[in-house]
Amino acid sequence: MTTGGAELRFRHSQTALLDALLATLPAVAADERFERARAELQDFERVDAAHEPFTFRGELRPYQREGLGWFHFLRRFGLGGCLADDMGLGKTVQVLALLESRRVERAGPSLVVVPRSLVFNWRQEGERFTPELRILDHTGLGRARSRLELTDENLVITTYGTLRRDIAAFRELEFDYVILDEAQAIKNPSTASAKAARLLRGRHRLALTGTPIENRVEELWSLFEFLNPGMLGTAGAFKALARARGSGIERAGPLPNDADETALLARALRPVILRRTKERVAPELPPRVEQTLMVELEPAQRRVYDELLAHYRRSLLPHVERVGMARSKMKVLEALLRLRQAACHPSLIARSHEAAPSAKLDVLLPKLAEAAAEAHKSLVFSQFTSFLALLRERLDADSVAYAYLDGDTRDRQAVVERFQHDPECRLFLISLRAGGHGLNLTAADYVFLLDPWWNPAVEAQAIDRAHRIGQERHVIATRLVARGTIEEKILELQRSKRDLADAILSEDQGTLAKIGREELELLLT
Repeated sequence: MTTGGAELRFRHSQTALLDALLATLPAVAADERFERARAELQDFERVDAAHEPFTFRGELRPYQREGLGWFHFLRRFGLGGCLADDMGLGKTVQVLALLESRRVERAGPSLVVVPRSLVFNWRQEGERFTPELRILDHTGLGRARSRLELTDENLVITTYGTLRRDIAAFRELEFDYVILDEAQAIKNPSTASAKAARLLRGRHRLALTGTPIENRVEELWSLFEFLNPGMLGTAGAFKALARARGSGIERAGPLPNDADETALLARALRPVILRRTKERVAPELPPRVEQTLMVELEPAQRRVYDELLAHYRRSLLPHVERVGMARSKMKVLEALLRLRQAACHPSLIARSHEAAPSAKLDVLLPKLAEAAAEAHKSLVFSQFTSFLALLRERLDADSVAYAYLDGDTRDRQAVVERFQHDPECRLFLISLRAGGHGLNLTAADYVFLLDPWWNPAVEAQAIDRAHRIGQERHVIATRLVARGTIEEKILELQRSKRDLADAILSEDQGTLAKIGREELELLLT
């Protein structure tokens, strides 16, 4: 490619980004190879659907066949891609259909890296849809750590933790596909997981995640540095672009060309991110109703919360004023955590408050009893296992049967199957971090979120445990929010987070989120 007499060379993986950039520039001369690749990329809208192999047990839905065709499109161009479908639309099934087709073609073994909580789900789905796919579970104490001996396996399943520990063995092998599930696990490029993932050798690369952007646009760089190294330039350059022009997160106000920069990035990523929503591709899925229930704190709980809030307003804001936000992050995070806990129950911040009332539990328990009496099953999510422990005490006292899952639960499959199939077990208490993804809980049609999270996508994933393919009833999701607390402010920030993700993934050119001193003051009012 030549411009102004100078000649520039680019990687094949940068074709999409260059195409988007060239659309904004005067005529630029390019060689025939680039022009051919550019023309084919511009036909992205016409990627053909592909049928599942005849050995696949089951039938893909039309949008899933389009996903399979997109995988083939990526392979033809030598590109890595991110499948970012809504939770519950069967990303795992689409990938299994791809891997089965590669097995038939004798393409060699592939590797999938998953959170520990999803190992059983991948094995279970593999047994169901691709029983001829030979799977090696490379997790646990019994695995071979120094060297991976692959004979006739088609798929190796491992966890992010095992990958970090065994990367010396993994990097000795070349896989057909290297696939990251819940790929937001590598959003920070400096973590050991992200570094290990980039060391893996694979002819083709895929990432699966319903939340490619969790907090800031810069997270895309780490994801695409794994998928297509060099596609988005250096980390520093992309971060500067995102902060100075694209996201608006780190600065006081938007620049006039924000919308143009966001659209440019969205266009560049369009061929390598495939995102479908339930509303678009699964209209037969019963709708879900989301509602927010405002809860009034009891006087004693309100007093504890207000005293804590006043303390942080007196101590934290002057500290930020003196040393700045960057050097106050730990103190800010501690303050926000303590306020969120106080909004749930005073005992979460001090055991001396164990006898204090909890407005949320007083509102929740009658609703759970009502749902159970009408033969409905309910999921209850909280980020705080200590809060779930208080709920368990109340349920135990009333002899209410329930299933429970948090990060310490070992036999997750047994717990899930009990809830799914035992008619007497109508309640499932789940730690949001441990059970917010990877679970199919279509027996439930009520979902209760006990405490709001900063990122609305995390909450959406929790709700999607019930609202997914296979669900035949309406799903009702209820957020319990303490009125007049930091939780109300979180809802305002959630809307900004949703705008941030939509701006990149849906080419929505609305104003992006800005989080700084002003937002901190909002949270502490």
